Amino acid sequence: MFHKSKALLASVVASVALSGAAFAGSHAKLSGDLVIFSDMSNPAPRAVMEGMVERFGAMHPDLNIELTVIDREAYKTQIRNFLSANPPDVANWYAANRMKPYVDAGLFEDISDLWAEEELADLASTKGAMTLDGKQWGVPYTYYQWGVYYRKDIFEELGLAEPATFDEEIANCQKIIDSGRKCYTIGTKFLWTAGGWFDYLNMRTNGYDYHAALTAGEIPWTDAGVAETFANWRKLIDMGAFIDNHTAYSWQEAMPFMVNGEATAYLMGNFAVSPLRDGGLDDSKLDFYQFPAINASVELAEDAPTDTFHIPSGAQNKEAAKAFLKFVVSPENQTLINNGDNLGQLPVNSKSSVDDDKFLKEGFAMLSSNSPGGVAQFFDRDAPAEMAKVAMEGFQEFMVKPDNLDKIIARLDRAAQRIYK
Repeated sequence: MFHKSKALLASVVASVALSGAAFAGSHAKLSGDLVIFSDMSNPAPRAVMEGMVERFGAMHPDLNIELTVIDREAYKTQIRNFLSANPPDVANWYAANRMKPYVDAGLFEDISDLWAEEELADLASTKGAMTLDGKQWGVPYTYYQWGVYYRKDIFEELGLAEPATFDEEIANCQKIIDSGRKCYTIGTKFLWTAGGWFDYLNMRTNGYDYHAALTAGEIPWTDAGVAETFANWRKLIDMGAFIDNHTAYSWQEAMPFMVNGEATAYLMGNFAVSPLRDGGLDDSKLDFYQFPAINASVELAEDAPTDTFHIPSGAQNKEAAKAFLKFVVSPENQTLINNGDNLGQLPVNSKSSVDDDKFLKEGFAMLSSNSPGGVAQFFDRDAPAEMAKVAMEGFQEFMVKPDNLDKIIARLDRAAQRIYK
C-alpha cells in the first residue's frame, strides 16, 4: 500500500499505532461500526486513506471500519445528500467557507471539545480556518504553502536580496525590468491565479480577519481597504511587472517565461516546484520567499488550502469518530501520510516532520511559525462559488485594464449584495 516491503510496513504500522494511541490519551476500547466516506480517490491519496484505516483498525480490533471512497468530483455533488439522508461517522471535506454551508445547515458536528485538548494546540496554524461562530467543526490533515518562487541565479546576477517589505519588492522589480526582464510570470486564462495575487495583496494590506470578512460578504467591495489593496496592485501593473498577454496562458503555459529567464518569479502554490524542476531549474537556480509585508501593523497570513475531516451531526458512532480524528492529526500520522511517496504535501501538526526537500521545509517552517497571521484557503474556496467567479473575472480585467477599476468595483459590489443576500 505504501510501496514498501511488508516488514517495513509492519514496523511503520506498529510505530504509528503506538504513537497514535499515546496521542489519544486513554486508549479507550472502541466497538461497533465506524463508517467513513472519503473523496481521496486518486491512487496515492486513496492508499493514504486505506493506510490510515488499516492502522487505526489495528489499534481498535473490536471496531468494524467501513470505508467508502467516492470520486472527488462526484463527492462534491453527493455530500449534501448523504449528510442529510444517511450520514457516515466521518467525512472528508475542506476548511473555511467550503464547510460553511454544512455548518449553517446543522450537518457538521461541533468538535470544539477536541480542539480544547492540549494536543490540538499543535494545529494552531489552521484553527481559524476550522472555526465558524467561535466553534471548531473539523480537523485538518494536509495543506501546502503558497509564496513567491524565484530565479535565484538571476537575483544573484542583479545583486538582489529576498525582499521583506513591499517597498523592497518594488525596488527589486524595477531592477529586473531595467535588465530587460519581467518581474512575474502568470497565466490568468483560468482566472484563479489572479485570485492568488488579490489574496496576498489584500491580506498584506488589511490583514487576515479583513480578508475573511470580505470573502464572507461582511465588508462591501466599496470599502476603502479594498481600494487600498487595488492601489498596491496597480503599482506593479503600471510599472509593467507582469508578462504580456497573460490572459492567453494557463498557469502551466506561463512557466516557460520563468524557465527561460524572461520573468524572474511566480506567485504560486508548491505544486509548481516539480514542473519547474522538470523544466530545467535545479535548486541552484530556484528558490522561495514569503510574500513580503505591506502594512507593518498586519501579521503575515498565508494561502494554504487545507483538506479536512468532519463528523456529521447525524453520525451513529461519534465516540469512535472523535478517536479517529485525534489519530489523524497526531504528529506521527501526519508525518507519514504527507511524505513524498504519499500526499507529498505538508503536515499541519507543528510537531510533525517533513521530507528532505528545501521547499517543503521552508513552507513547513513558514506555516508552522506563522499561526498568528492566519491561514486562508484561497479566494475560490473562501468566497462562495458565484462570488468567486465574478470577482476573479474582475481581477483579470483589472490586470489588463486598471483604469476600469471603478466599474469593476461597482460590479463586484452589486454581485455581492445579490449573492450574500
